Amino acid sequence: MSITLHWFLPTSGDGRTVVEHFHANRAPAAGARREADIDYLAQIARTAEQVGFTGVLTPTGTWCEDAWLTTSALIAQTKTLKFLVAFRPGVLSPTLAAQMASTYQRISRGRLLLNVVTGGDSVEQQRFGDWLDKDQRYERTDEFLQVVRGIWTGKPYSFQGKHYQVQDATVLAAPDPVPPIYFGGSSDAALPVAAARADVYLTWGEPPQDVAEKIARVRALTDRPIRFGIRLHTISRDTSAEAWASAAKLLDALDPAVVAKAQEQLGASESVGQQRMLALHGGDLSRGVRGLEIYPNLWAGVGLVRGGAGTALVGSHEEVADLIEEYHSIGIDEFVLSGYPHLEEAYWFGEGVRPLLKQRDLLDGDRTLALASA
Repeated sequence: MSITLHWFLPTSGDGRTVVEHFHANRAPAAGARREADIDYLAQIARTAEQVGFTGVLTPTGTWCEDAWLTTSALIAQTKTLKFLVAFRPGVLSPTLAAQMASTYQRISRGRLLLNVVTGGDSVEQQRFGDWLDKDQRYERTDEFLQVVRGIWTGKPYSFQGKHYQVQDATVLAAPDPVPPIYFGGSSDAALPVAAARADVYLTWGEPPQDVAEKIARVRALTDRPIRFGIRLHTISRDTSAEAWASAAKLLDALDPAVVAKAQEQLGASESVGQQRMLALHGGDLSRGVRGLEIYPNLWAGVGLVRGGAGTALVGSHEEVADLIEEYHSIGIDEFVLSGYPHLEEAYWFGEGVRPLLKQRDLLDGDRTLALASA
């Protein structure tokens, strides 16, 4: 099976230093900060399309621009690029979400992918008025996706559950194609929901052996067809030495006080996936750039200040392609990548690594996910 490559839209801002989710890093080096205005995001989207990415992930939260609105503004700025829109089930009704997705599919002519983010941080959830605990949030997500998929059949759909009750819910017309559901979560409460409802299960960039173990756990819970994806950063250069020098620049730009503040905030997260990310580097800036290489060409330095995906593929184009191929060999089919700055790194990867993957017959027409029935 071929792999699918996606890029990332930095809707909280971009720069030549690591821009992290909690906004502790708000004073980067002079000239490094790039605001997430629509012109800059359109430039990244067009670049991602030009160099061969299938889609772009847009995050969700109070620290970034709204994903639905931002990406809908970019539909007319692109031709074939798909938009992997992240959203939180607890902040809108499943009927409204089904309607929004159906409308989006018609307006974009089928370019919507959906990333369901249940939420692993109660403080962030409470900003949206959501007071359920983490296990309850996953229970609600399971019901939410049942309702959304039921409505997408195009027939009136009724549902009576613990969190949702709808009667004869419907939309103007069923979406065509039905948007694939991407879903992440590492806790015991998350994996059964992924196994039952997701088309693509996403994980953050842990070493291959840990990713393989997680894939096996999800597969053991279902006999449905399901694809697996991974979220990583990338620093790819013509030589390995150049790539590691670029990683060292990112590390050198980090203020120890900023790292400490970010680690305090990230350490309070309820997310099992986030805690696994933190364990990879231990918050230790003193390890140096190569001391944070947790697996050959897998670097944990980004996670010192950035929440969520905290590891990067670092190396020559060939080394990065080799590690992607290794992840693919254990079951990863979709790669959601990013880098600082996102504009330049899209070119480095698209022009350096992607041709190598194509030569290895890992890219087959850049086909995106064929819908898997839930």
